[in-house]
Amino acid sequence: MDIKLEVVPVPVSDIDRAKAFYADKTGFTVDLDVPLGGEGRLVQLTPPGSGCSIHLNSTLHKLQPGSLEGLTLVVDDIEATREELVTLGLECTPVRNFTDGEWRDGKGGTWNSFVFFSDPDGNEWVIQERPAGD
Repeated sequence: MDIKLEVVPVPVSDIDRAKAFYADKTGFTVDLDVPLGGEGRLVQLTPPGSGCSIHLNSTLHKLQPGSLEGLTLVVDDIEATREELVTLGLECTPVRNFTDGEWRDGKGGTWNSFVFFSDPDGNEWVIQERPAGD
C-alpha cells in the first residue's frame, strides 16, 4: 500500500492576504486559484520541492483562522533556508535547538535545529533541519 499526504487545509481569514504571504514571503508556488461558486474560492500553493501542498479555502468553517500549529517543513540546510526566507521578508525566529529541557539559539544535534514563523492569521509553522542522507 502506498499512501501519500497531498494537501493540508490552512484556515485563513483573507485569501488574498494569505496567498500573497505564502507566495511572496515563503516562496510557495501558486498552483491554482479557482472560484468555488458563490463567494467560495480555493487557492493551492506548494512549498519548493514538496510533494504536499496547502489549500487556502474560503469555505472551511470548522477550522478557525490561526488554529493550526506545528505544521512542519523539513530542509537540508536550515541556516541557508532561513537566510533566503528573511531576504523574502519573512519574520521568523533565529535558528534554535531544544537541549536539556530548554530552547537555545543556534543549531543543535541531529534533527534538533528549528526556525519558527506564523502566517498573518497566526497559523504556526516549524522549519526543521534533516540530517544529510536522511
